[in-house]
Amino acid sequence: MSSSEFSHLDADGTARMVDVGAKPVQRRRATAAGHVSCSPETVRALRDRALPKGDVLTVARIAAIQAAKRTDELIPLCHGLPLDRVDVDFEVRDDGVAIRATASTSAKTGIEMEALTAVSVAALTIYDMCKAVDKGMVIGGIRVTEKIKE
Repeated sequence: MSSSEFSHLDADGTARMVDVGAKPVQRRRATAAGHVSCSPETVRALRDRALPKGDVLTVARIAAIQAAKRTDELIPLCHGLPLDRVDVDFEVRDDGVAIRATASTSAKTGIEMEALTAVSVAALTIYDMCKAVDKGMVIGGIRVTEKIKE
């Protein structure tokens, strides 16, 4: 692929922020998902809210929302977006925790990076809060599952 096929590179291959100034403001929504694989013992402790560091999923939800709000500070070429809403949901399954985050905005550019950041930080928070009892956790499957312009 040539550098001209990447919107964040100029003709010389230099990184640049994309100019979205001429684009119209649109209502946008994106959903991302991911998974933290855990041992059966950790799953039980999550379900019983019996982990030493406290209510893991509540802390992970707050961390995810905070991260979505700061995506432009973490990803160098992202535009700062006014977030209308960030929803974060967890499903504790027999093999771990499924994570889903949906972010929405009215802006000139997409919101998928905010949804991805929310899922990623939620997964990292779960890992951090459970690592003392489960050394074999695996974070994976982080992806955009839906992207809508309304």
